[in-house]
Formats: sequence, C-alpha cells, structure tokens
Amino acid sequence: MRVNGRHHRSIWLADDGWSVEIIDQTRLPFEFVTVRLTTVEAAAEAIRTMRVRGAPLIGATAAYGLCLAVHEDDSDEAIRAADATLRATRPTAVNLGWALDQMAAALAQQLNDRVQVAYARAAQLCNNDVASCQAIGLHGVEPIQAARARKATEEPINILTHCNAGWLATVDWGTALAPIYLAHDEGLPVHVWVDETRPRGQGALTAWELGHHGVPYTLIVDNAGGHLMRTGMVDLCLTGADRATANGDICNKIGTYLKALAARDNSVPFYAALPHSTIDWTIAEGRDVPIEERDAEEVRMARGMAASGDVVEVRAVAEDCPAHNPAFDVTPARLISGLITERGVCAASAEGLHSLYPERARND
Repeated sequence: MRVNGRHHRSIWLADDGWSVEIIDQTRLPFEFVTVRLTTVEAAAEAIRTMRVRGAPLIGATAAYGLCLAVHEDDSDEAIRAADATLRATRPTAVNLGWALDQMAAALAQQLNDRVQVAYARAAQLCNNDVASCQAIGLHGVEPIQAARARKATEEPINILTHCNAGWLATVDWGTALAPIYLAHDEGLPVHVWVDETRPRGQGALTAWELGHHGVPYTLIVDNAGGHLMRTGMVDLCLTGADRATANGDICNKIGTYLKALAARDNSVPFYAALPHSTIDWTIAEGRDVPIEERDAEEVRMARGMAASGDVVEVRAVAEDCPAHNPAFDVTPARLISGLITERGVCAASAEGLHSLYPERARND
C-alpha cells in the first residue's frame, strides 16, 4: 500500500541483503519512522513491544528474526534458542508459531547453505501473505456489495471495524481492510467507522492507513459501535482475527466480542477476515485460546501529541489506580455471519472451514 504516494510493505530486507527493516508502529500516526533489525533479540523486542503488530506481520517478523539468528550462527543449538526467544514474545497470535514451524521445517531439511534457505523461506512466506491478503480482499468485496444491495439509498456503505487489520498488520493489503481498499478502488462508495481500540490505539493506525489511501472514515470511541448499529448507521461489521479455532470461533483484539453482540442484536452482518495461517486446527474452540495479559500500565497511561508538537505519555488516572489489561477476547462462531479467507467466504463452523480446506477435514 502507499504512504505519501510511495509503495511500502510493512517489513522488507535492507539494502545490505541480510538485515531487516520495519515501520515502527509505536511512532504512528505522528511519525513515519523505519527501524533496522540486526539480531534475533531486536526482532523479538519489536514483536513484544508492538513495534510490529497484527498476527500475519508478527509471523513474518518471527520468520525474519530466525533468519537474523541463522545469519549469525546456523547451528542447531542456536536455531533452537532463537526459536524459543521468538515464541516467548506474544502468546495469542497463532501466526507466530506457524511461521516458526515453517522455518524450522525448511531448515531441518538443509544442513548446508542454511542462511540462503532461511532467507528464501522467509521471503516466500511474506510473498504468500501478500497474495493471501489480496485474495481475501477480492472475496471480501462480496459482503460489501451485498450490504450495498440492501441499502434503499445511494448513500455510502457504512462499515465498522475494530483494531487495525490493514496492511500495517500484514505484509501488505491487510485482512479486514483489504476488501475495503478494493471496494473503494472499484468505485463503491464506502465509509468506515474506526474504533479507537484502546489502550494501544490501533484505530489511529487504521485511520492513518485509510487517510493515505483516500478512503472516507470517521474515528469513534470504542463504545459508540452499539449506538451506531441501533440507530441504523452501520451496514456491515468487518474485523480481522489473531486466531480462529477449528469450530469457527475467533480471537481478536479486546472489544470485538461486544461488537459482535451488538451486531447480532441489530441484525448487522458481522464478518471476520483472516488467512489460513491464522486458523489453529489444534484448538477445538475459543475458550481454549491463551489470552495475552499485557502490562496494566498501558491502561493507566495515554499517549498523544502535545501542543508543542512533542509526542508524550501522560498518566490518565490516579497513580495508585489498579488496572487489568487483557489484550484479546473470543467471539463465538454463532455470532459470526461468515469467515473471509483467501479461498472464499464460509460459515463460521467446522463444516464451513472444511468446505474451504478439505485437506484439513481429511487430516482431522
């Protein structure tokens, strides 16, 4: 996608051919800053501190993090240590472990030229993610077109999303935003209600992305969604996912469940968009997904730009105020109108997923 008219991916190899560059998302939307990663520890830090975020991008960063480790030491012992370091960063996004498994399988088959093999496999994973997200976009235009057909007027299709599931959360295109970008490019009149997504403010990233692509949007507080749905101001809910379970439940940024409940109560279609790498076939249902508990200080603090132009953090509550900070929640399949994947749109159920991934039905 584009920033100031120039194409960017969210992760890429530096000019030296071995180190890795990322967009530091902790500096957005105020500053567009890139960071060069040269060690597996730096890649792990980028994942842990959310310099990179979004399940597919976390997986891509882990893959390149392993490349950085192999570049320094390609022994089995060093690879195992790097794998453990990266796996320990964040527990909920299944793409992290999936990407590392893909890298381990490629390296296990090759005792020589491991550096070349690692970088080639990581690049392939990234390119595959781009292709998957673009395909998600193509399939996801269908629910948007259906929402347009239901409208009695020529007013824009109002889509509510939560968290950031755009190109910043993937290698390119995004998951939930990919259909919106393609619909906009095809001339469909779309408008996006963008949840703030506190406490990390991923809605600000969605707004930043949409603005650079020219898609009309309006930022709203997280709890405005139910009101907007009840008053007929939302035609479609479209979110991403950090993990989908074998029965069609999804785990996504905290607050997604409440949007799905409000959507069901107001007969608003609710879709989740995700690539195959986000489906965890080993977990039967959402209640068994590990939920990341982040530092409570994220809730107590707020970040923004002061009148001076400096980006600052301020305390938003009393210093001794207790806080709790679960980063994700689970939306049951019964509340989901459909799952949008690179292979098409299916029901949020084991049967629906197996219809798109019949090879998994044979293996289960």
